[in-house]
Amino acid sequence: MGAPPDPAALLRDLVAAPGPEIDVAGAALACAALDRLARDGTALDLAPYLEHLGGIAADMRAQGDGTPPALLAAVLAGDRGYRGDRDSYDDLANADLARVIDRRRGLPVALAILWMHAARARGWRCSGLNMPAHFILRLEAGGESWIVDPFAGGATLDARDVEALVARVRGPGVRPRAEDLAAVDDRSVLLRLQNNIRLRLREAGDVQGALDATGRMLVVAPRSGELWMEASGLNAELGAYRAALDCLDSAMALAEAPAARQRIAAERARLAGRLN
Repeated sequence: MGAPPDPAALLRDLVAAPGPEIDVAGAALACAALDRLARDGTALDLAPYLEHLGGIAADMRAQGDGTPPALLAAVLAGDRGYRGDRDSYDDLANADLARVIDRRRGLPVALAILWMHAARARGWRCSGLNMPAHFILRLEAGGESWIVDPFAGGATLDARDVEALVARVRGPGVRPRAEDLAAVDDRSVLLRLQNNIRLRLREAGDVQGALDATGRMLVVAPRSGELWMEASGLNAELGAYRAALDCLDSAMALAEAPAARQRIAAERARLAGRLN
């Protein structure tokens, strides 16, 4: 038996894969392991979770005839018992894929990652959509396409359902925009999952936890100037001004617009004064 995978190396390797699709479920588990390590220093054994993912894939390949959304729902919502957590929606466990697997409950984006994993194991195309607030999927197979809501047990959504989801966020009568139904790549799905964690920790006053989550996001999107700025601000709150300046330097290296460079330079000058 080989050594257990190092979650930091695993995450780096998975997000470095070429193309828009990656092993997003494996990457989400690596993030969960890194979060556990940062929080309490405990190592999460990924083996049973990776085995669980393998079991889901095997179950999907063994399914007989039926429409793809129904077969996915039969395995994930039926046999495996996954459902959206409406009772404790803001619980951080709902965005930790290992905890989601343990509890069989989670946020829309966490459940969507499992649906994507299962669909692709069957050879179907499955992508996250750029919907506000509530994460849903587009499933494509055999020349047909469906909009699927994993949080609702894998229910298929029609145009009126999608309009209702948008209206909940933007107000009554507001119709979906074209970009709302645009597919996003897997790294964006992973960032959305981690951003749920970051925002909840930030709101709870856990600055170090929010910084750790931002660090995981930067592994996924190292060329995001916005994330480097966020990391700088969090480091500054913790009094780590040298680290904050280093993050600003990374943001500056990525900035192209003169106005953005001026803002970064002004913030750098302000923080540099704290070192004196």
